[in-house]
Amino acid sequence: MLDGIELDYVMSHLACADQPDHPKNEEQRKLFEELRAKLPAAKASFANSGGIFLRPDYHYDLARPGAALYGISRGCGAPERMRQVIGLKAKILQIRVVDTESTVGYGATGTVPANTRLATVAAGYADGYLRSLGNNGHGYAAGVKVPVAGRVSMDLTVFNVSDVPPHAIRPGDDIDLICDDQTVDDVADAAGTIGYEILTSLGARYAKHYTGANV
Repeated sequence: MLDGIELDYVMSHLACADQPDHPKNEEQRKLFEELRAKLPAAKASFANSGGIFLRPDYHYDLARPGAALYGISRGCGAPERMRQVIGLKAKILQIRVVDTESTVGYGATGTVPANTRLATVAAGYADGYLRSLGNNGHGYAAGVKVPVAGRVSMDLTVFNVSDVPPHAIRPGDDIDLICDDQTVDDVADAAGTIGYEILTSLGARYAKHYTGANV
């Protein structure tokens, strides 16, 4: 049946490569070996990002890294944290001080005491800053960790910046949402998801700036 077909590669994909000790990995590799034996002329491709970090016998002729190219470590089963290649910033639109204990955002799910300073930034769930980060997520303003106050709205998110010296930030400055201090994996943990979803959710409204020697 295959006499008239020119096969370049035989390929498969690991289901549990992000869990290095999962028995499914070796089970799949053995099945893949059986398939390769029936197609000896074809090259083989088996390892995704996680598969690269398993063993050399998972590599074959061609590996297919995906998330690892963007520095996602946890979802790839990487033994050490890799350097990520993305940063995410959101502009501060306004900073306000509440006079009394107040609720913040839709549903009044977040409460802050009197004299809290709140910074509203131009990023929300329409931009891929997930709604589940409400009251769970953090950013960094002037190097200080600042928590999300209340729910993430469609276009806006509010951060409690009370711990940031007042002279250190003003409207027009950035709050770092993904940075060296807070990786894609860290944001994913706060959102209850995986780094893949964080990266693929980032919307088209962000301005993109590329840096590096060859840009």
